[in-house]
Amino acid sequence: MSDNKYHLSISGMACAGCVASVEEALKKTQGVKTASVNFAEHTAMVTGEVSVDALIQSVTDAGYGAAELVASEEEQLGEKEQADNELYKALIKKTVVAAIVGVPLFVTGMSGLLPVLDDFSSQLFWILIGAMVLFVMYFSGSQFYVGAWKAFKNHNANMDTLIALGTGSAWLYSSVIVIFYSVLPQQIQHIYFEAAVIIIAFINLGSALELRARGKTSEAIKRLIGLQPKTACVIRNGQEIDLPISEIGLDETIKVKPGERIAVDGEIIEGFSSIDESMLTGEPMPVEKTVGDAVAAGTFNKTGSFLFASKRIGKDTALAQIIKLVRQAQASKPEIGRLVDKVASVFVPVVLIIAVITFLVWINLTADLTLSLVATITVLIIACPCALGLATPISIMIGVGRAAEMGVLIRNGDALQRAGQLTTVVLDKTGTVTQGKPVFESVFNIGEPDDNQLLQYAASVEALSEHSLADAICNQARQREIDLLNVKNFKAIPGRGVIASIEDKTILLGNERLMLEKNISIEKLKATVEVKAAEGKTSVYLAVDHEALGVITVEDPVKHDSFQAIKKLKQKNIKIVLLTGDKKESADFIAEQLGIDEVIAEVMPEDKANKVASLQKENEIVAMVGDGINDSPALAQADVGFAIGSGTDVAIESADVTLLRDSIMSVCDAIEISRATVRNIKQNLLGAFLYNSLSIPIAAGVLYPVIGMLLNPMVAGAAMALSSVTVVTNANRLRLFQVSKLS
Repeated sequence: MSDNKYHLSISGMACAGCVASVEEALKKTQGVKTASVNFAEHTAMVTGEVSVDALIQSVTDAGYGAAELVASEEEQLGEKEQADNELYKALIKKTVVAAIVGVPLFVTGMSGLLPVLDDFSSQLFWILIGAMVLFVMYFSGSQFYVGAWKAFKNHNANMDTLIALGTGSAWLYSSVIVIFYSVLPQQIQHIYFEAAVIIIAFINLGSALELRARGKTSEAIKRLIGLQPKTACVIRNGQEIDLPISEIGLDETIKVKPGERIAVDGEIIEGFSSIDESMLTGEPMPVEKTVGDAVAAGTFNKTGSFLFASKRIGKDTALAQIIKLVRQAQASKPEIGRLVDKVASVFVPVVLIIAVITFLVWINLTADLTLSLVATITVLIIACPCALGLATPISIMIGVGRAAEMGVLIRNGDALQRAGQLTTVVLDKTGTVTQGKPVFESVFNIGEPDDNQLLQYAASVEALSEHSLADAICNQARQREIDLLNVKNFKAIPGRGVIASIEDKTILLGNERLMLEKNISIEKLKATVEVKAAEGKTSVYLAVDHEALGVITVEDPVKHDSFQAIKKLKQKNIKIVLLTGDKKESADFIAEQLGIDEVIAEVMPEDKANKVASLQKENEIVAMVGDGINDSPALAQADVGFAIGSGTDVAIESADVTLLRDSIMSVCDAIEISRATVRNIKQNLLGAFLYNSLSIPIAAGVLYPVIGMLLNPMVAGAAMALSSVTVVTNANRLRLFQVSKLS
């Protein structure tokens, strides 16, 4: 059995302690290799040689619910939204019911309007109140008690445990007072029925607000899914038919009109257009497309009408892969998140111990059962680690989603965290800093024939060649409207050039080595070639009937925004290294143009990883930026590997971060969103830790000797609920993240 991948929906999780319990249950399942639970989304990603039934059974045995998510991404989001809306309504209903009972009890109690417990009639009144409160606790808070019992059966403790113990203790203590008031001391006869239901009201309200705020974390996924149209115009048997995209097969002919989105990945077979790929790659300028060019699902056709053949459909489209990658990254945990999970998993048991110690200290110092109970209940309620558990995953979800909207695909949480710590960025030259496609630069001739005649000879020969320079020369001939000549006896000589016959003339086009082997003098042209070489350009000699007549030069131009990107990286105090297999002269020229201080040239692909490793030995945190294929060893060696790709050919498996835009400016964007996300996580964690660090001692009564007052358990419930809402709200600020301007 091969490794399976499952996406599970998990129900019943109430805090970060639950995450540890569910993950432990999944990892203990025979055959499971990896399991990661996302508390913010209440889902789990599992891989291994295991059946989904076994996984669901393990989660169920641990006291939680599980179901496999097998629908399409759009259907999953729809189902999740519907479930969240139903849960939100249920939580609001429970809040209202608890408040209807709790608030009047609290107000009348504070106003002294409730009867004093001193005879049978008053006792009967309080017994009825206790019964009503018990019903409300069941109706509005049953989930806490069921969750606490399941956790207890599995030898765990979670948020439900704290709430159940706190509210249950308040109700039980009050009930004992009501029943045995005549034999209990007057000084301990305080009733806390209202505290139990108001605490439940606050916690349900907090959960509802948190759920509503959490719903916004999926906005990036929603927008990506929304890029794909529901139907497409397919041409079958000469007829145009509108079909759902689920019914489109491979190599179907699809018609796209202006203003329509492209349904699947494919290749244009007729027509041309200007296509807006910004929602997929982050690149704002439309891209001109013609016959033979690739088009991607989700991109927007602006002007022309064209036909294209479907090449990737369903889950194989680039858009589907991007959505899958974003989901996986959102579910992953960076190092800081794993640490928090470990802390949170032991946090609840520690709180229970603190609560017991609080009770013992108070009862021994004051002999006041009421004060002891109030302090203990308050500690249990206020210490719930919900905010702590949400701090990391909620920021990761939004940060990864925002990055995807900017054309930066981050594969995992560790890469997100490390990208903001980089001290050195290593850049490959060809295709990374430069365009990677040679373009015509100049033609230099001596005597007859003229430039256009030389270019005609060269383009006619290169039209039959597969050399990387051929397209550049042929494109220039087309631009000059030069007609190609009939070529005979074409022969390519590997590593040297080509030989052919045109109009009974022998044409040689190639490097110095070819000219020397054919005993052709190049002395008059050599100085020009050397000057061009010093500028990082490549020249080929053209000889007619064994006489060198000229030189054609091509160049690989620097991308239009490489200079700005490198300047921006240097402003962030990041060291830039150019690492290339090209000649040192060419690399130095490019480096000088861009302001790059360090150049490592003439390096074989297999040695690039060693160069990255040597930088790491100097205690540098290194990023490697390359094409994701030739540079894969160096990308794997780097602390963070950035693969520069395109929206239609995403090198997902080759790097930690895939840049959909063909620009190293995206590296700057990735670093900035990384720093913003990690900063947001730290803000959340600091707030959560401060909240628990300060609130637990206050709840335990350390300020009582100073101000003579204990924190009310109802205030504790409100504070606990508010802490979670605050964390989620702070994380949602990342949705508004914008990259900084170049200063």
